[in-house]
Amino acid sequence: MHKVLLMLHKEKKEQLVDPRNSLNELTNTQWMVETKSVWFSRPPQRDKLKARHPATYAESDIVRLIEFFTKPGQEVLDPFLGSGSTLVACTQCGREGTGIELVEQWADVARERLDSSTTGPKQTILHGDSREVLPTLPDASFDFIVTSPPYWMILRKDLDHKVTAERKAKGLDTRYSDEENDLGNLESYDNFLEELGKVFVECRRVLKKKRYMCVVVSDFRHKSKFVAYHADITKIMESAGFNLEGITVLVQDSKNLYPYGIPYAFVSNIHHQYILVFRNNGTYKPTEAAPRGSQTPCA
Repeated sequence: MHKVLLMLHKEKKEQLVDPRNSLNELTNTQWMVETKSVWFSRPPQRDKLKARHPATYAESDIVRLIEFFTKPGQEVLDPFLGSGSTLVACTQCGREGTGIELVEQWADVARERLDSSTTGPKQTILHGDSREVLPTLPDASFDFIVTSPPYWMILRKDLDHKVTAERKAKGLDTRYSDEENDLGNLESYDNFLEELGKVFVECRRVLKKKRYMCVVVSDFRHKSKFVAYHADITKIMESAGFNLEGITVLVQDSKNLYPYGIPYAFVSNIHHQYILVFRNNGTYKPTEAAPRGSQTPCA
C-alpha cells in the first residue's frame, strides 16, 4: 500500500508545472519530450487558401513551438507572415500574434484564414516591408518570434519536376511576388543575406531579453550548387546578436520523391527542415555593423 501511494504521489508530481518555470506551462516530462532533436511533422491537409502560397509550414509544428516558448496570453511575432500560419497557430493555442507581410495578396489570404477560424486572442496583420515596419515597433514588445524567411530567388528558377507537378499544373503561384522590394527577388545571394540580417537585428530589438526566436528553414539547390541555407541563417542571426541554443530536425516523411540526378549523379530529395533555436541574451550592441553573408553559392 505504501509503495502504491508513493507511485501515485510521484505521478501527481510529474503532472505539475514546476513553480520556477517562467517559460511555458509544460510539466518536466512534457518539457523533456519536446527537447528531442528530431521531430516528425504530421501536418493536416492544407486548406485551399493556404495552398495558394508557394512556401508554408504546418500549424501543428508551430503550435508545439509556441506552447514551448510562451505561456497563454503572451505575444508572438512573425516578420514574414506569408499565408498566416503563425497567427492561425496563435489562435489555436491562445496567444496574441502579430504578423508582417510585404505582399498584399498574401496578407489578404492570411486575413481570410483568420476570419474563417474560431474567435480567440487578438491577431494583428501589418502590411508592409519588415525592414520598415519593425523599426516602428517598441523595444522588447514580444515574448517569442517564429518565422520561415524567404528562400532567396530559388522560387524563380526554371520549372523542375516538383514545381511542375505540385504547383504549375494546379494553377497555383510558384513565387512570392514580382515586387522589387521582395527579398525573394534579389539576384545576389550575399545581398539577400545582408538585407535579411537587417530584419533579424530589428527582431532582436523587439524581442524581450532572455526570450527565444525560432527560424524554420530548409537547405536548397541552385543549379549545381547545394546551399546550406540553415548555416548561413545561423551566421547572420549570430551577427545580429542572437545565441544559437540548438537545432531540431523536422522530418517531412509525407513529401513526394522526384527523380533528381538519375541516372547520372546523386541529388538529394530534401525531406526535412531545420528549426533553429536562438536566444536573446542581451549582450549585443546596436552600433555594430549590419551582418553580411559569408558565401556566394551561385554563379
